Amino acid sequence: MQKFENIGQSADIAQLLKSVRAIAVVGLSPKENRPSNMVGRYLLDAGYTIYPVNPGHTKILGQTCYADLASVPYPVDIVDIFRKSEDVPAIVEQAVSLNPLPKAIWMQQGIINESAAELALNNGIYVVMDRCMKIDHMNFIQR
Repeated sequence: MQKFENIGQSADIAQLLKSVRAIAVVGLSPKENRPSNMVGRYLLDAGYTIYPVNPGHTKILGQTCYADLASVPYPVDIVDIFRKSEDVPAIVEQAVSLNPLPKAIWMQQGIINESAAELALNNGIYVVMDRCMKIDHMNFIQR
């Protein structure tokens, strides 16, 4: 598998989504009308294990919610980020300290941070930027 860039290759993204099970959703909102909540619900329904990361909550979507990535007590395959672009470097810094490392950092649609992407790539973590995981899953896996 190649390292993903902000444009991503369809086959590579499909391969990633088929090969993972556990997704930490950073910035998951409990509000049903928020994109993070819609994507989180979709991922649960698609069979993924999700770990909500939001310091203001204890449960979201019926799942235990964690204050930060370091608090998630399970291995994470993808860190899916729903935060402002300027918040991404701190999240990626946490991700590169996880053991084992996640396979990918996924910055949702509208989120781009080149320096955070470089940090992840330099630590052997694949990067997807400015793409919606729900849309990609629907297009590449649920055909």
